[in-house]
Amino acid sequence: MSIDLPRTEPRSAHTAADEIRQRLEHARTTRLAQLKALDETGGSSDDHLMSNQKDGIKRALKEIEAAFLRVEDGSYGTCLGCSKPVPAERLEILPHTPYCVTCQSRAA
Repeated sequence: MSIDLPRTEPRSAHTAADEIRQRLEHARTTRLAQLKALDETGGSSDDHLMSNQKDGIKRALKEIEAAFLRVEDGSYGTCLGCSKPVPAERLEILPHTPYCVTCQSRAA
């Protein structure tokens, strides 16, 4: 082996999983902060907009927790609808998504 060749090592699955966990943790922290801010505004329980926002945040938190489980069982990044890989770009934007764009549009 020539010493002139650059040595590149594949990124370990452990490192990738750590990065995914960090993105998910950031998403969870952000949603919890949003929920806290809504609670601190002291809006009326009859406020439908605030209620819808809280419901959406709580739904996202459940999806984030489910994504943590998929990381642990090795299924993270695989679409739950078609079993194909979810594009990395989509996971960058929405790290907790369980679906590719096509399957998400069918589920909606």
